[in-house]
Amino acid sequence: MTAITLDGELLAREIKDDLRGRIDALGARGVTPGLGTVLVGDDGPSANYVAMKHRDCEELGMVSRQVDLPATTPQAAIDEVVDDLNADPGVHAYIIQYPFPTGLDYESALLRVDPDKDADGLHPVNLGKLVQGIEAPLACTPAGIQLLLDRFDVPIAGQHVVIVGRGLTIGRPLANLLTLKRPLANAAVSVVHTGVANIASFTWQADILIAAAGSPGLVTADMVKPGAAVIAAGVSFEGKKLVSDVADEVAEVAGWLSPRIGGVGPMTRAMLLSNTVAAAERTLV
Repeated sequence: MTAITLDGELLAREIKDDLRGRIDALGARGVTPGLGTVLVGDDGPSANYVAMKHRDCEELGMVSRQVDLPATTPQAAIDEVVDDLNADPGVHAYIIQYPFPTGLDYESALLRVDPDKDADGLHPVNLGKLVQGIEAPLACTPAGIQLLLDRFDVPIAGQHVVIVGRGLTIGRPLANLLTLKRPLANAAVSVVHTGVANIASFTWQADILIAAAGSPGLVTADMVKPGAAVIAAGVSFEGKKLVSDVADEVAEVAGWLSPRIGGVGPMTRAMLLSNTVAAAERTLV
């Protein structure tokens, strides 16, 4: 068996094409969607990721505002930047890039974000609305995974989803999203992590297996039920090399598989753009 590729690059392009029409409609009403980013410190992968977001904005004709701060920036100065972005009518949504340098409080800064301008969908208010099934900005990677499964005809409703990883950005919000009684969801979801003994006993039950632990090569072929859909959402770096949670050999067992590059990453960025455009649209309601 050779897995069908869950092509995030392809779907991200389709989403961007749809967003172009919405951006044009906003422009006709005098509004250009604006995305802001706050990067604190000099973490290389974070800087590269932020740069890609601004290139995406340029590609779609959106406005972007980039705030880069040194690692020595005091917390009070970060708070001032967040307050300024909250008040800026040209920035409809923004992100505070994680991680923060040691000694600074990311959670405190996140709590200060206006939930309506939360491009990442990670503010506690928006995560709480997700739990309640109330419309709000969705966490970008979970939303992207959901759409990726649907685009390539992977059944979700009634299926057993096993998520390896309980992090705030993927595992926890994705579990809540896929258990909602609504289209593209309504699944049975189990969440495990690297502290669980014999993870394979859980992953073998999965119709959809999502690896989001940030542990290189954690999921091997003998941990996957033949024909299952496997999403490689967790990545880490070995030097400058990007390494997946899912071993290459899984492609010979899985029915569907997202690639290490061109899978979940492009979808996360597309959802960030979508959240920003939706925030701009809300200003006209």
